[in-house]
Amino acid sequence: MNFGKTVSDLLRAGFSLSAAFFPKSKWEQPQEEACFDYQKNSNGKKFTIGFGKTEILPYDLDKKKYYVAGYSLNNPATGLLDPPYAHAVWIDDNSGRGGVVFVSIDNVGMLNKDVKAIRDSLSSFVRETGCRSLDILSTHSHAGIDTMGIWGPLPLSGRDKYYMEIVRAGVRSAVKKAYSDRRDGDLFLGTIQVPDMQKDIRTPSVFSKTLTRLRFVPDDGTREIYLINFASHSESLTGKNSLVSADFPCYLRRKIKEKTGAETIYFVGAIGGMITMELLDENRPKSTRMIGEKLADYALSIRREKKLKPNLSRIRQEFYLEADNSVLMLAASLGILKVDKYISKNTNLKFSLKTEMTYYELDTLKLLFLPGELFPELAYGGFLSANESASGFGDEVNPKTLSDICDDKNLLIFGLANDEIGYIIPPNDFLLDKDIPYLNRARDHH
Repeated sequence: MNFGKTVSDLLRAGFSLSAAFFPKSKWEQPQEEACFDYQKNSNGKKFTIGFGKTEILPYDLDKKKYYVAGYSLNNPATGLLDPPYAHAVWIDDNSGRGGVVFVSIDNVGMLNKDVKAIRDSLSSFVRETGCRSLDILSTHSHAGIDTMGIWGPLPLSGRDKYYMEIVRAGVRSAVKKAYSDRRDGDLFLGTIQVPDMQKDIRTPSVFSKTLTRLRFVPDDGTREIYLINFASHSESLTGKNSLVSADFPCYLRRKIKEKTGAETIYFVGAIGGMITMELLDENRPKSTRMIGEKLADYALSIRREKKLKPNLSRIRQEFYLEADNSVLMLAASLGILKVDKYISKNTNLKFSLKTEMTYYELDTLKLLFLPGELFPELAYGGFLSANESASGFGDEVNPKTLSDICDDKNLLIFGLANDEIGYIIPPNDFLLDKDIPYLNRARDHH
């Protein structure tokens, strides 16, 4: 008797049957098509932009057990390397449509249910300021405190209610500081190639080497604001680490501030597959600092910039995903993962999850906010062939690349935006064990 297959079959059958007992309010509902608030030409003459940040560190880190997220399970924090933060930037193109807020949190990821809770807690702020959008992203630090629940002592959750309130309060504080800090000025776009810092540890070796910098220069001559996007996992401390840290983005932000006085908010790009940084020293904390500072040097060396016109358009679309992973669904049912399940007639387990994506056009720059870790080939191409892929299928089963859909090879991906659904994988590179899916590792035809 194959015990693993029996457990897997029972889990899948149990979820299919349990759907009949959920209230009707939990049924999957048709999604309204979102509206793009596009304006060809904005009336605004200047951008209005502000920055805020708040530390999100529990005062009792040395007394209470908190779990480091991103590597191994049940890894209690043993100390602090550098404090994690919630950063926020307010951006208004002065077109009359309202400002938008981008938040970046030093953690491994935020589930959509938590994102919605933060938005709800800022509802009065939204009404009072005319804010038209609030996006909450993560730097994907593998040295942050568990905000998802799956890095604790399973079957118990690694999430701490007190810490989640610290995170929520930190985001609210950072957002309000960003609004209070707003000033008029100009926004400049610059990019640079980073040829020697990343690596892809999984075939195919496809990733963006472009560091993108948006630099806000206020008219009053006060400190500037940098928005930086780069594609890499924030995991330079590696798997043996038990110190809480924002990883290399901390040291990137610090060096930029030391050199220029500017504040920086950092976002990750298409990092699935997976894209990580080359270590620069055997001492992991030292290497992490060196990586952040070297990346800051690249950001600071940008000379050629384009002044952007104050025109920011947006469309946000919610959608459902089939919940096929019976192991993660069990974690959700046990309260380890805090997600809302929706009954779906057309899925194997009869459940789906709701998530979202947001698309922006900032003058000529196109930005796509995605709820997970995108395999870069889905954005830029370079798929595995049938002979190379895990499934044995070729490129014909894969979708059109996102850059082709947007007709822009410079499409800028923002990962871990408003949700963490995990890796977003090309269809021809996705393989499950036929007998015990999600419990056994699958082996490809090679």
